[in-house]
Amino acid sequence: MAKQPKQNKTAAGTNAKEVKQQNQQAAQKQNQQQYGTEAASQTDAQQVREQNQKSQAKKK
Repeated sequence: MAKQPKQNKTAAGTNAKEVKQQNQQAAQKQNQQQYGTEAASQTDAQQVREQNQKSQAKKK
């Protein structure tokens, strides 16, 4: 019995290789879009609030 070439499809007929490629492209696009929000995500909001309170207290 000859081996059939491995088809990269699931039982439902989804092409796994194509889906992986689409996911990789989507992740790359998302990373490019997140560049602007990177600084905001690294900011500690609680620390900023505390610094603002200290600054306001010094002004008085």
